[in-house]
Amino acid sequence: MRAIVLLSGGVDSAVTLAYALVEGRQCIALTFAYGQRNRVELNSAKAIAEYYHVPHRQITISSWGAESSSALLSESRVPQNRTHQEIAEGGIAPTYVPARNTLFLSYALAVAEVENAFEIYFGANADDCLPYPDCRPPYFSAFQEVARYATKQAVEIRPPKIITPMIGLQKSQVIGLGKKLGVPLELTFSCYAPTVEGKQCGLCDACMLTRPLRNYE
Repeated sequence: MRAIVLLSGGVDSAVTLAYALVEGRQCIALTFAYGQRNRVELNSAKAIAEYYHVPHRQITISSWGAESSSALLSESRVPQNRTHQEIAEGGIAPTYVPARNTLFLSYALAVAEVENAFEIYFGANADDCLPYPDCRPPYFSAFQEVARYATKQAVEIRPPKIITPMIGLQKSQVIGLGKKLGVPLELTFSCYAPTVEGKQCGLCDACMLTRPLRNYE
């Protein structure tokens, strides 16, 4: 069966791609350039897709514009040195991007119809649920309902299934699964505020949660 896998270039999406491949899916990787300050992740997504020899498409979205206050789209301060508990209890993160995942999944629905794919894999994990409302299980359930009616494919054949295999795992568990699956984790890039040299900062939430993988100065 063909499947669309949203591939950001980070740990979660890389492990999700590996998981889908182990499940026997014929994967098409979908990456989004949306003006994010951590554009280095786009190179990682390309490298991971090449490693697994899967078709890879990069889609450009520019709808948010310069007015967005998201720390991923502006020079707003990215939180640093937060503990796992502080991240979980800190409310909606400054790195939240308005309706980002809704746009991503909508594009994925369109690509799924064109490619005759009936599954869409998304790598959200348990650590994403509190900081990001569009990474929570009720959100994916609601979008699955949208998918039932959104496309000709859904109406005339069947809707693609939204699959979130990492949703019950914390980041450390995702990393462990990645190692078990032999994912080239060294190719991944998980950082919200990379340095001018394109290195991971070691201080943002993404870096703190993936610290077991990295050696920061």
